[in-house]
Amino acid sequence: MSYKNQLAYFYKIFKRKEFWISRELRCKIVWLGTDNAGFYVVPHLLNEKSIVYSFGVGENISFDKDIIKHFSCSVFAFDPTPKSIKFVERNVSDIENFIFFPFGLYNKDCHIDFYLPQNPNFVSGSTYKEDTLKEKISVPVKQISTIIKDLGHTQIDLIKMDIEGTEYDVIDDILGLDYHVPQIAIELHHRFKNIGIAKSKDLLRKMKNAGYKIAAISDTHEEYTFVKL
Repeated sequence: MSYKNQLAYFYKIFKRKEFWISRELRCKIVWLGTDNAGFYVVPHLLNEKSIVYSFGVGENISFDKDIIKHFSCSVFAFDPTPKSIKFVERNVSDIENFIFFPFGLYNKDCHIDFYLPQNPNFVSGSTYKEDTLKEKISVPVKQISTIIKDLGHTQIDLIKMDIEGTEYDVIDDILGLDYHVPQIAIELHHRFKNIGIAKSKDLLRKMKNAGYKIAAISDTHEEYTFVKL
């Protein structure tokens, strides 16, 4: 962690906007994607036969492209955000092994309210109403079990979630699958005013109880990678 990020992290702890947590599993990790749109992964758990689910695309698929480049496996990406759908339609039709679906992840199959950013230059929306989010639209979402069934998969090797707060609503479904996903990468959003650190602490407790250990934490302490061997 850089000195600047370390100071910022300790300041947030002091202000009770962050909490102390560290890696629990020592293994080789590699950062994939750009600095502001990436995650750590444990590379020895992935190969050309791996199935990767990437929830939350935005307008940056550098993580997905790096996964495909490094492991030659298939990435199934999901995002219901209108700007994300247009971005994919215009920019990624020629990327082999990248398969996109214009719906999101939730704890049931339905349409839900989704808030878009006030700033037209931003792309990420959320099911949580924040001060920076204004326009409300309805978007399609599906449960993880429905997605797996529809796609005919029998094992998922990596789930990546950057879903702007909805991770707290879907983690029980993921942990309740008939088999465990070896690697789960999550961006936590307790920095959102309407979420708070209690939700992230609860998610971490659930991951630990399910047998997962923290293999990596990003310098910003927003992206966590969990592994269950």
